[in-house]
Amino acid sequence: MSKISQDAARAFERRQPFKRDNTEVKIVYYVDQSEVWLCLHGNLIAWDGPLGRFVTCAGWPTQTTKSRLNALLGVEIKTVKGQLMLNSHPWDGEKSPV
Repeated sequence: MSKISQDAARAFERRQPFKRDNTEVKIVYYVDQSEVWLCLHGNLIAWDGPLGRFVTCAGWPTQTTKSRLNALLGVEIKTVKGQLMLNSHPWDGEKSPV
């Protein structure tokens, strides 16, 4: 796992802003709540808020996307015989709770 993936995941879990190269963790504030977002190349690939934690490939199931997501707690993404798998279940890369 890359250092940037580890650092971004740590910031995501701690709900701290982070930006390096193509990866950013943002804290989004609403009136009475907040969400933490993990973005890759400006695409939202993971978020955690009052409705739970979600992940997506945002249409880009690349090694980099999988690396960033795999660094998060409770997320394991891999490709088996051409099929994306999220936590050992077939996955289409679309928004899914974890």
